[in-house]
Amino acid sequence: MNSGTLTLVPSGGLANRMRAVASAYSLCEATGSRLQVVWFRDWALNAAFNDIFEPVDPSLFDLREARILDFIVNDRPRRKNLWIPKLLQMLVYPPHYKSRIYEREVTPLKRQGFDFEAWQRGHRCYMSCYQVFGSFPDTLYGKLFRPVRGVMEQVERNECMFSAHTIGMHIRRTDNMESIEKSPTQFFIDAGRKELESYADLKIFLATDSEDVKREMREEFGNRIITAGEEAFRGNVDGIRGGLADMYTLARTQCIYGSAGSSFSEMASYIGGKPLIRTSNQ
Repeated sequence: MNSGTLTLVPSGGLANRMRAVASAYSLCEATGSRLQVVWFRDWALNAAFNDIFEPVDPSLFDLREARILDFIVNDRPRRKNLWIPKLLQMLVYPPHYKSRIYEREVTPLKRQGFDFEAWQRGHRCYMSCYQVFGSFPDTLYGKLFRPVRGVMEQVERNECMFSAHTIGMHIRRTDNMESIEKSPTQFFIDAGRKELESYADLKIFLATDSEDVKREMREEFGNRIITAGEEAFRGNVDGIRGGLADMYTLARTQCIYGSAGSSFSEMASYIGGKPLIRTSNQ
């Protein structure tokens, strides 16, 4: 018997949305509720769900692209929309949610030991989220998300260039100040040199949003570097597909060196079941 519904608005980039959806799905499984995901395109991820993933199995959860009414009622309340959705979520039926949790509230609630299952069970609830809450096996990501064919074809092409010992590196730059400050490129170079001492056939799959980093790593490791040929750009569908191909390629390497403050390499580790090494000065 369905004891309630949870409307989820996942926010942030690829990995953030994936972990929010997986967390909400696990919650609804535990409470016997139905998950309804409303997918918004924005500056953080300017692509429809079906542009990057195969259509959702309807036996798992419901998903729809945000419509005009969703921007009025179901969008994340913030200054940009004058917090109007929050008022409508409280007063209007539908949806008239029994209770709501917004993304900035998730971390404090987790620290307090909040019972998400008791909150959701039997109710019509709303949540916007970009992070993990609750616990579930990493294999759940493979059940919920299947990249489109073009992405997986790129992953296969990347893997064809692997050696017997291929490691992954994700060096995040551009707008992530924590990664820039705590995970300097030299740390990755040092890690690669150490790997090379043990493995003469070393290859490094490099995922990065910086062309300067690509050049620096190629100058150090030459043709041991495997990376996307085109310039990294996440502002359109092709660029986001390229990022997803990078993530799933990292998942096939033997271990992943990741940047501080980025969930991208963390997600690759979950997907592939591979060890993640945080390359950080703290």
